[in-house]
Amino acid sequence: MQALFRNRVRLARPERVLRPAELAARAEVTRQTISSMENGQYVPSAKPALVLGKVLGKAVEDLFYLAESV
Repeated sequence: MQALFRNRVRLARPERVLRPAELAARAEVTRQTISSMENGQYVPSAKPALVLGKVLGKAVEDLFYLAESV
């Protein structure tokens, strides 16, 4: 089995009532970065992941995790 990197950004964002563009501005990334991350096409480095956690009020490990592929 292979571990796949997954995230819960799309689930956490509405809890803070943030649109992708608003989250991007607060996290100092582009809206396209947020979209790519939510669609599983982009894996952030440590700094953006930590900033997203802070902005969304979540621990990094609650936002980003490894999932087993079947």
